[in-house]
Amino acid sequence: MEGTSNTKITVTTTINEQVQNVWDKYTKANHIIHWNFASDDWHCPKAENDVRVGGKLNWRMEAKDGSFGFDFEAIYNEVIEHEKITYTLEDGRQATTTFENNKDNTIITIVFDAENENPVEMQQQGWQAILNNFKKYAERITNMEQLHFQITINALVKKVYKTMLDEKTYREWTAEFNPTSHYKGTWEKGSKILFIGLDKEGNQEGMVSKIRENIANAYVSIEHLGLLKGEEEVTSGTLVEPWAGMHENYTFKEINGATLLEVDIDSNKEFKSYFEETWPKALNKLKLMCESK
Repeated sequence: MEGTSNTKITVTTTINEQVQNVWDKYTKANHIIHWNFASDDWHCPKAENDVRVGGKLNWRMEAKDGSFGFDFEAIYNEVIEHEKITYTLEDGRQATTTFENNKDNTIITIVFDAENENPVEMQQQGWQAILNNFKKYAERITNMEQLHFQITINALVKKVYKTMLDEKTYREWTAEFNPTSHYKGTWEKGSKILFIGLDKEGNQEGMVSKIRENIANAYVSIEHLGLLKGEEEVTSGTLVEPWAGMHENYTFKEINGATLLEVDIDSNKEFKSYFEETWPKALNKLKLMCESK
């Protein structure tokens, strides 16, 4: 992205969601990593975004096969919440994004200075593809909702945390979801973990996930990346769109020698009733295990 040009390029899309929600998904780093790429063979492994005048936008885009990647950095010149952001790239080019509130829709328009290295048409297509990917992500996430479950367990936090995560005892309490439930991997922050079970035909299936955070005896955050089908890890395409980016968080709080365990999960409408039925059963099983040992 070296060299500047007098040519300005415009890309636009309409998001079927209100502007305040669109703004959050467009500007928050935990959302940016899920949409900031033009095609499924690319991804955005990290992003940082300080949305204020003088703040820095920094993200990395890479081919999933590791063959190529680049960093993007810019400084904000103007920020009007829910309306407009303008930033300047390292090479001096500028880009302005506007958010037009149109009742239940939001029109996003980006006007940016072209660079001299690549054809204008290619640049327009690339930025438009990323914006289209954002539209798809933003409208899909709209159909999610967060479910909350909690239980008080008459055992110390340390014991509840250990019982919930240890491989052997994990199999016991998660059997309420699937009798063959288990995991492969570790609970270390940043590590990949596979949550696995067998379907009715005896085929292996499950979730491909990573541990976003693990604070011992306090908090665990899981991010689901895709699906496990047999031995294949599927992390892109329409099959995984309803799941990719969903979070599952466990919070452990000590209260008078007992443990308040809170579970917050993202769910789509299709699985809401299933989770509302099975999570309380699983937590009750965990409670019995912790209190009887």
